[in-house]
Amino acid sequence: MTGGDVATTSTVPSGTKDSADGGEAERPRPTYTHRQILEILAGLLLALLTSMISTSVISTALPTIVGELGGQDQLSWVASATLLTMTASTPLWGKLSDLFGRKLMFQTALLVFVLASVGAGLSQNIGQLIVARALQGLGTGGLSALAQVIIGDVVEPRQRGRYAGYIGATFGVATVAGPLLGGFIVDADALGWRWCFYVCVPLAVVAFLLLQRVLKLPRVRRDTRLDVFGAVTITGCATLVMLVLSLGGKEFAWHSPWTYGLGAGALALLALGVVAERAAHDPILPPRLFRNRTFVLCGFASLCVGMAIFGVMIYLPQYLQVVQEMSPTASGLMTLPLVAGMLVASTVSGQLVTRIGRWKIYPVAGLLCVGIGMFLMSRLQVSSGRLQIGIDIAVLGIGMGLTMQILILAAQNAAHRGDLAATTSGVSFFRNLGGAVGVAAFGAVLSNRLTGELQERLAAAHVPVPTGASGRLGSPDQIHALPEPFHGIVLQSYTEALEMVFLFGIPVAVLGFLAVVALKELPLSGSRPRRRERPAG
Repeated sequence: MTGGDVATTSTVPSGTKDSADGGEAERPRPTYTHRQILEILAGLLLALLTSMISTSVISTALPTIVGELGGQDQLSWVASATLLTMTASTPLWGKLSDLFGRKLMFQTALLVFVLASVGAGLSQNIGQLIVARALQGLGTGGLSALAQVIIGDVVEPRQRGRYAGYIGATFGVATVAGPLLGGFIVDADALGWRWCFYVCVPLAVVAFLLLQRVLKLPRVRRDTRLDVFGAVTITGCATLVMLVLSLGGKEFAWHSPWTYGLGAGALALLALGVVAERAAHDPILPPRLFRNRTFVLCGFASLCVGMAIFGVMIYLPQYLQVVQEMSPTASGLMTLPLVAGMLVASTVSGQLVTRIGRWKIYPVAGLLCVGIGMFLMSRLQVSSGRLQIGIDIAVLGIGMGLTMQILILAAQNAAHRGDLAATTSGVSFFRNLGGAVGVAAFGAVLSNRLTGELQERLAAAHVPVPTGASGRLGSPDQIHALPEPFHGIVLQSYTEALEMVFLFGIPVAVLGFLAVVALKELPLSGSRPRRRERPAG
């Protein structure tokens, strides 16, 4: 697992722009052919696809899993555990790759993911499953962050747009493929829900072996050390924030001692983290990054994009399955326009960035499309046709495709080479954190609005609540089986509540839009791609 880094450089010249801010000086970048880059990218994307599918494949399998293992009261932890460890660990993986090498750490993350997947499949109770899912998130955090870092090492910024679109496309494919695959596995008599975790293992092994063969990176001796105090405070702060966002309003009330206690603990760890990073010889998140205007704005914009992405991914199926009465499989297929929009937008924008060398227009247009898409989705009704739904979510997909990878490219381009890993993992951290904020905030809006709408409409219609329906409304199938007029009232209430959810996404998109407008468009370093490229080594 360690034998892929090639010792091609050990010392670097001083006096370059990268050494001016305390980071590693500029090194000669090894040159890779287009074919070599595609081979490396194939291994990275296969690993990413595998890990991303694992986070969404259980969405359609959860009712079956809980039915067999029990633990309905701990259901939220099965989904939250992965998001929690993925977000909290992201900055650590970047620093570890600086210490021990990109390839070794990427393969380590892949190994952690494989072992955790097997453990999840072997779980005998809900507690074991939650632990395994937390370890899966740990591996996924490393894979998602280090894939971007490795691309930054292999490809110069000017040409990086050619390949960034593939990552966006992989995210979109995993979003659709996960729930569809989960539904198929659960319904297949010969498989069962445990194969939702086992199915990822062969793909991960293939990715591991492929990267072992094709990934050759220069090994650089660095005067660096592990920032233990910073690691503890940063991950601790992120963990407490994620706990509040994931469990607030579910396991405990927002206005409760748990919320205030965890919040106070997060603030205390944040203050200690600032002290730790300012004093550390080699900090995990160097304070100089936050003096970099591009990094701060890209991080904030990524947080806004994360809120929109995860919020829509979680609550769009609610509209499709509850209001439109689609099956889980049909609702998964209905998200294909979103994936197509992401695929086309990310691929085309990446190619144009490489050819023209300009990048700012794409996230600006992307956040604008995200805001428009949110508005269009807020206009959806019970009677909306599938064509209208498809167009609305395609606009949102185009916005996401124009934004996600370009923001990372812009942040990487503004950072010196020594801060490449910290910059990439930092932006990824803010995007994941935004996802947690989005899921929690959108969920709170949906819950409060749905309760209010139901009470108002039932009172106005003088309709008593059917027996057994006074608590949670239950699954989509249970809602569809409700008698009239209660069934119609529930659908209208859901529609109004989801309208507010998507409207809530508009100011989020506006804030992200203002952040990218404020970005200074720095020229991309590197040259335009040539027809014939000199191979590495």
